[in-house]
Amino acid sequence: MRRDRRVKIVATLGPASSAPDVIERLFVAGVDVFRVNMSHTGHDAARGLVRTIRDVSDKHRCSIGVLCDLQGPKFRLGEFVDGRTLVKAGELFRFDQSGEPGTSQRVSLPHAPIFDAVKPGDALLIDDGKLRMRVIESGKGDIVAEVVTGGIMSNRKGLSLPDTVLAVSPLTEKDREDLDLALKVGADWIALSFVQRAEDVIEAKRIIDGRAAVLAKIEKPSAIDEIDDIIAAGDGFMVARGDLGVEMPVERVPGLQKKITRKARSAGKPIVVATQMLESMTTSPMPTRAEVSDVATAVFDGADAIMLSGESAVGQYPVETIQMMNRIAREVEHDPSYDTLVHAIDLPPVPTGADAIAVAAHAISDTVKVAAILCYTATGSTALRVARERPNLPVIGLTPIARTAQRLTLVWGIETVLTGDPEDLADMVRKATRIAYEGNFVKPGQGVVITCGVPLGSPGATNMIRLAFVDEHGLPDGHVPEYVPVGGKVPVDKRPPPKLAP
Repeated sequence: MRRDRRVKIVATLGPASSAPDVIERLFVAGVDVFRVNMSHTGHDAARGLVRTIRDVSDKHRCSIGVLCDLQGPKFRLGEFVDGRTLVKAGELFRFDQSGEPGTSQRVSLPHAPIFDAVKPGDALLIDDGKLRMRVIESGKGDIVAEVVTGGIMSNRKGLSLPDTVLAVSPLTEKDREDLDLALKVGADWIALSFVQRAEDVIEAKRIIDGRAAVLAKIEKPSAIDEIDDIIAAGDGFMVARGDLGVEMPVERVPGLQKKITRKARSAGKPIVVATQMLESMTTSPMPTRAEVSDVATAVFDGADAIMLSGESAVGQYPVETIQMMNRIAREVEHDPSYDTLVHAIDLPPVPTGADAIAVAAHAISDTVKVAAILCYTATGSTALRVARERPNLPVIGLTPIARTAQRLTLVWGIETVLTGDPEDLADMVRKATRIAYEGNFVKPGQGVVITCGVPLGSPGATNMIRLAFVDEHGLPDGHVPEYVPVGGKVPVDKRPPPKLAP
């Protein structure tokens, strides 16, 4: 199922898209990675969704990624005497830990860490920012705030604290149970909510222990302040524009999206742009022009993936939304200005052997005008380094490990093929050219660039690059054509990708 685009599409599953036939239609329409939102998905349902995704993958003989999104800490008000109350701008309002029903002057807030962390001047946002307050006084068990933007407050509405760094883990007890389930069912990526600092990502990675990759969601101002350290710690990142736009001025979000995208690309780690990309298609068969431009901007910026949330989870037109996103992405990538704009970001060279090989592969492909770059990879890191350069031709990741292939479904431009490790260097070239030929990536007379590590099969040892031209049999020029590839299913290593040495 080869895609005619480089950017990947992530779709959230939900009531509108959980049936097996709909999941298959979404995949055929263009989905590369399915997101299971653990905020709204029970464990039995999650098991069934992952099982269906793997069945679709087996049926179509290609890799599909699974992203499990953890809920993270949620802070909510207590309840009110009458279920709701009106607060007016300029009034003072008190939060306490009494547990008593609230009134128009106060409400209980059952989250002790907040009382220890807030300080005068901090903002309090209620109900996705519809109501705004500013802390006047804070002490043991009480917070007094001035109402800046008034309105109706009701039972259990959410509370956000954009100016406050809380001494809480991003993993609640529910998250730890959900994470355990996600790892047992073989999720490829774990999306981590409520990331405030790099230590939050490191804590999650310590628990996961290489069994899945960690996608840090950038949704809090404190994460922006520590973005360089978070990018160094994470495996991938999501610009969670919904929560980011609640906790920060919305006019800052476009610039932050570009900043985070640029930093993630520079680090050679996948970046996902999410939230409200085609929001109107939740209820309409056509998007707005502004939404089309929004999707196009992310593609022009070279994001690895673009994500749909409610549009595919609860929308009336989930398949049509995927088809529309696919058409927008393809149109952008075929635009004459695409190559110039996607390479407008200056990526400083990284002084490692693998990065030198990746840069050389890109340079050779531009100079010789080959048809594809093929990367033998056990962990996926070699393919990631090549994708960092955003070459203007297909990048094929060759791996014997199914989990590596599934993780790479989130990465820009990479097509993954499961294949056994080559026996020697000659076999390495034969396998690569044959796969490129049979996949219609290359025609007789065209060339391919092949990267690998010697000794063969050694993770993290990319140190060789080979240029080969393909003959009429799909084999490297000069090869005796009696070579016949082994038919049937490729034996695949089911273990997680091996860890790279630090």
